[in-house]
Amino acid sequence: MKSAQAWRLGIKDAPILPMPRQRGHLKKPTWIIVLVSLVSFFLICAYVYPPHNSAACYVFSSHGCKGFKSWLPPKPARELTDDEIASRIVIREMLKTPPAISLNPKIAFLFLTPGALPFERLWDKFFQGHEGRFSVYVHASKDKPVHFSRYFINREIRSDTVVWGKISMVDAERRLLANALKDPNNQHFVLLSDSCIPLRDFDYVYNYLMNTNVSFIDCFEDPGPHGTGRYIEYMLPEVEKKDFRKGAQWFTMKRQHAIIIMADSLYYSKFREYCKPGMEGRNCYSDEHYLPTFFYMLDPAGIANWSVTHVDWSEMKWHPKSYRAQDVTFQLMRNITSIIDSVHVTSDERREVKVRPCLWNGNHRPCYLFARKFLPETLDNLLHLFPNYTSISVGR
Repeated sequence: MKSAQAWRLGIKDAPILPMPRQRGHLKKPTWIIVLVSLVSFFLICAYVYPPHNSAACYVFSSHGCKGFKSWLPPKPARELTDDEIASRIVIREMLKTPPAISLNPKIAFLFLTPGALPFERLWDKFFQGHEGRFSVYVHASKDKPVHFSRYFINREIRSDTVVWGKISMVDAERRLLANALKDPNNQHFVLLSDSCIPLRDFDYVYNYLMNTNVSFIDCFEDPGPHGTGRYIEYMLPEVEKKDFRKGAQWFTMKRQHAIIIMADSLYYSKFREYCKPGMEGRNCYSDEHYLPTFFYMLDPAGIANWSVTHVDWSEMKWHPKSYRAQDVTFQLMRNITSIIDSVHVTSDERREVKVRPCLWNGNHRPCYLFARKFLPETLDNLLHLFPNYTSISVGR
């Protein structure tokens, strides 16, 4: 008994060796196939429907959406419609054609005003002694102004009603350009409001505009609700969201650009129909988007991307700061004329500040030749300061 028990105990304590098993067939690596399929599907979706949220972008790349998109092959170029091809050929040929040489090149000053011009006396001072180097055109949308300066008498063009924020604002700009283009000597065109004033003397303005080959049209990308948030897909295929730009309407423009604006009907009609207040919950304003988008698409190298008309948006309201009489001092004018950087702020949550130097023919120069919005009560102070602030040293 004892030996049998000992034997059983020995067996219990002894190590049990595993029995050899028959090796089965290897399973296919289905998990790798599934993983590759999911990644491929995700990349295709991200390519077709790229993420717009910055947090989503940074999940995949420390450089955001731009870094993520750099992994992907470029999208094939979209085939243009017949109207687009025709329009772009005409515009391209116009831009290639050198402007006619004028023996007496002039600047056309285009005043877009509801009625009276409260700073006519100041502009009279600005124009004096420079006859033959400028033209004046006035679009008065409500009341015919009573003029005090000989430079403005009988300079009204046929005008029509202008409603803030609507396409009628662009129509008025085109109407001014069309009338100014009748004079072949007008080589540069300046759009001004009734609240605009000159910041420099005439010679400085004339040389600044005539001796550069760009138009000073404001243009920047704003991904926020007041920028691309105003875009609507009805503008497709001619105007894509990626090309939608924003900018102030107050431009200066060389003759070639004025001509192609008058020739354009395709892109203008898109903004006329689909960029207006209350369009499917969007408040789109054509005067802020038509020209910036048009030139970004068709001649981006031909514009400076900033306006030479200064305005102060620091109060972060729907309208810019209005200057009152007590605001107008020599120091204020010195501060404005010393600005050498153009600043844009996006309207999204990030409130990104975009700063670019004002380069004139590749060199740093002060940005602004004109300024707004000055109230009529500032006239006396401006007349008193005019000889001093217009001769402030230009710095760099």
